[in-house]
Amino acid sequence: MAASQRESKVSVFGSSCLRLLASLFFSFFILSKVSSQNQNAAPNSTVFWRVLHLASPLTTFVALYDYESRTASDLSFRKGERLQIVNNIEGDWWLARSLSTGESGYIPSNYVAPSDSIQAEEWFFGKITRRDSERLLLSLENRQGTFLVRESETTKGAYCLSVLDYDNTKGLNVKHYKIRKLDSGGFYITSRTQFSTLQQLVNHYRKHADGLCHSLSDICPVLKPQTQGLSKDAWEIPRDSLRLDLKLGQGCFGEVWMGTWNGTTRVAIKTLKTGTMSPEAFLQEAQVMKKLRHEKLVQLYAVVSEEPIYIVTEYMSKGSLLDFLKGDMGKMLRLPQLVDMASQIASGMAYVERMNYVHRDLRAANILVGDNLVCKVADFGLARLIEDNEYTARQGAKFPIKWTAPEAALYGRFTIKSDVWSFGVLLTELATKGRVPYPGMVNREVLDQVERGYRMPCPAECPESMHDLMLTCWRKEPEERPTFEYLQGFLEDYFTSTEPQYQPGENL
Repeated sequence: MAASQRESKVSVFGSSCLRLLASLFFSFFILSKVSSQNQNAAPNSTVFWRVLHLASPLTTFVALYDYESRTASDLSFRKGERLQIVNNIEGDWWLARSLSTGESGYIPSNYVAPSDSIQAEEWFFGKITRRDSERLLLSLENRQGTFLVRESETTKGAYCLSVLDYDNTKGLNVKHYKIRKLDSGGFYITSRTQFSTLQQLVNHYRKHADGLCHSLSDICPVLKPQTQGLSKDAWEIPRDSLRLDLKLGQGCFGEVWMGTWNGTTRVAIKTLKTGTMSPEAFLQEAQVMKKLRHEKLVQLYAVVSEEPIYIVTEYMSKGSLLDFLKGDMGKMLRLPQLVDMASQIASGMAYVERMNYVHRDLRAANILVGDNLVCKVADFGLARLIEDNEYTARQGAKFPIKWTAPEAALYGRFTIKSDVWSFGVLLTELATKGRVPYPGMVNREVLDQVERGYRMPCPAECPESMHDLMLTCWRKEPEERPTFEYLQGFLEDYFTSTEPQYQPGENL
């Protein structure tokens, strides 16, 4: 090897070492600074050990949303602000430094994206489903031409442009255009008009409809996502960090409150009566529950594990689905909205199914509603832990017999298939705007009649096809009932099965 080549390699190696040492020194400085702000921080030796495990040199990200710090170790930032990620190996909360203010702290990882990446574009919505894109675009404040770009559900590596349209026959509706990728790396909707980047494609169709239903106008608005947890390491929290602000409801086993955590964050708080369940068993189950993460499940944020147990979750502005259906808003719901709400619940339960978990108490009272008719499944798994005799007898006054599959009510065989039975009953709650199932029957009578083969008739104004779906959920043999994956697909495609999945791009 020539001397000049050796010198060059030594120089490159030396530069790399210097960069690594600089990165480690800077990271150690930031981590130490954050630790000094946090009373519960690990000692400096632990901090230094964590620094040695940094994944890569400092990376620049851009903020997708505003974020207000919730603890002394958090970092506030504004949408569009550029941040250096110091440590991204600790899961949902990353250590970062603002390039605008120079301040550092922990940030929610789902609030940022790499600078200059497609994820940083405001119109890019990533892995949302076709149905969710329609739900967002059909919001009443949106005008014709409002759009978003998402990943294709059916073709890996492809994208979809979803656009809000209007015509006299259908009214407001959403058109979907598949964006295909060239071998050379470019993109196109129709092969006669090709673009080097997705950004160029979007800019072109913002200026010209060029065969689309409408030129692209506004970017579809989106709510900030929930952070994964309240903050870094906030799981078992002190009771005095919570403030109970407004009582939302009361049940057999406790109360539900709108509250505030740490004086900064709106949450929902379920308070359980002393003796409802063993704190040890609850904490063990909660460790499993907090790992269940899906956009159609209410997120478990934190717990107070000493009695009386507090369960802290994300706050859903419209309350329980049961109360929502019975209220003024519920009276205005029509079949398309009701089917959409059912499909969201099925989507959440399909995830529970994939995770080999069982809900055990699926009914409208345990579904929560947010803005834009978003529905999320709540209280999954808690029923198994209740120690009240009126409940554990399974035929006592507090047990939800009318929603429970016969094999679960009679023999305690709770499975995902008994959840499917409960979902069929929940569909009747949607169809009747919150009426109690099996009207006129007491619990014992319901159990006897169902065992003899009785099934609820089709509710008034409910399509026969929807009642047929309920009946499949109520088949006597659990293995003959459909999966939640099937139920989700059936409901999502209920009104679109006769329409093409994508608009014909080649005819543009």
